[in-house]
Amino acid sequence: MCALSRRAAISAAAALPALAVLPAAQAAPPSPAAPPAGAEKPLFGASLWTLPNGLTVVHAENRRAPVVAHYVFYSVGAGEDPQGKSGLAHFLEHMMFKGSEHVPSGAFSRRVAREGGQDNAFTSRDVTAYFQNVEASRLPLVAGMEADRMATARFPAEEIEAERQVVLEERRQRVESTPRGRFREAWDAHFWGRQHWRGRPLIGWPDEVAALSRDDMLEFHHRYYTPANATLVVTGAVSREAVAKLAEEDYGGIQGRPAPYPKAHRGRAPAPPAPLQERLVQREPTVQEAAFLRGWIAPSLPPDTEASRLAHPLEVLSHLLGGGQGSRLDRALVQSGLAVSAHCAYDTDALGTGCVELSVTPRRDATTDRLEQAVTAEIQRLLDDGVTDAEVERSVRQITAGTLLALDSLGAAPRILGSGLAVGLPLEGIEYWPARIRAVTRAQVEEAARTVLARQSMVGWLLPEGAA
Repeated sequence: MCALSRRAAISAAAALPALAVLPAAQAAPPSPAAPPAGAEKPLFGASLWTLPNGLTVVHAENRRAPVVAHYVFYSVGAGEDPQGKSGLAHFLEHMMFKGSEHVPSGAFSRRVAREGGQDNAFTSRDVTAYFQNVEASRLPLVAGMEADRMATARFPAEEIEAERQVVLEERRQRVESTPRGRFREAWDAHFWGRQHWRGRPLIGWPDEVAALSRDDMLEFHHRYYTPANATLVVTGAVSREAVAKLAEEDYGGIQGRPAPYPKAHRGRAPAPPAPLQERLVQREPTVQEAAFLRGWIAPSLPPDTEASRLAHPLEVLSHLLGGGQGSRLDRALVQSGLAVSAHCAYDTDALGTGCVELSVTPRRDATTDRLEQAVTAEIQRLLDDGVTDAEVERSVRQITAGTLLALDSLGAAPRILGSGLAVGLPLEGIEYWPARIRAVTRAQVEEAARTVLARQSMVGWLLPEGAA
């Protein structure tokens, strides 16, 4: 269970019978992404096409190793959890491993492991994805099983309660048992609102998870787990022709239903114009090191709106502010001796709305007032004096250098392609992302800073018990 961003994905680094609910139909011919004027080569050289039942299929060939990555992304995440049913998307992800028409409960992962492969799934606010990494000749096995659970997932009633306890234990481990987990959950709830889709925890509020039913899962699966709301991504040692044939045979026969929403427009509640609270302070007896957060609501890339033009400049701004050694916050806080670490985060691809967020671990002898004043002074200095061309060039160079890692990782390509397409980004926007970052100017970064950082923010502190 984790959110994905392009930068995070870069750094992360015996077959079943085909379904035959509908007769196989000819898919539209694959087409590569169209380059912007003057752009360099695409990142992955991917092709994209759509089956008659609405399934988006993406292929990128990479023969560096005799393996393939097979991913199915659904354009649904925790942001689509119905009001009062937080955690449904994540709970359903767990139950998707409990069997389908041709695959008994638990057999999916056992079959993949028996063939020497790996499989898993993840839920973010915007997508739910299921993936397998296998030797190339085993691609038909995993495609057949994945198509089977897209069409005929069972959700056996006798397994729901046991899996509910697994989900609640995951929540206890990730959130309830750690001060930082509790603080992060409280931060989101105070920032966005406890029942706003950005303020609810991905894993769900415990009382709401406890009340989720099998009927909730069946309805959610029927609504969102349809080919027209899914993106199949296959990368690795396999040809485009082989992927097209396999996609038609295994997925083309699944009954098509219209997607509930366009991928970039989910019918979600709008974001508040500013954080709902200005300050959150939590004290914990087991905390040894304080933690500081400051966040601003910011526009993101999808859906494509007038405000989206700030997304790439904000990506450069966040790196310039807190992108590691040599960034402004590093010089002002870490090198000055006030903090142990200082970072700035911004997810360009967050659907609907995003957040620019500073996170600082102060030194134990640094007071809260002194650290806050130093952060505020650095933000004001940026707003008053602007940035330099050299700073922008440095950040652009460091950000785009990370794309080289994507070309060597089996998992980065499908995650970058699938997570972007599943929120409605065009293929060319993903393939030529480095060119768009290199096109960012100093004036655009300064405009993004004035637009976002001059707004109301929220400050949060996690402190040792008894700290001032």
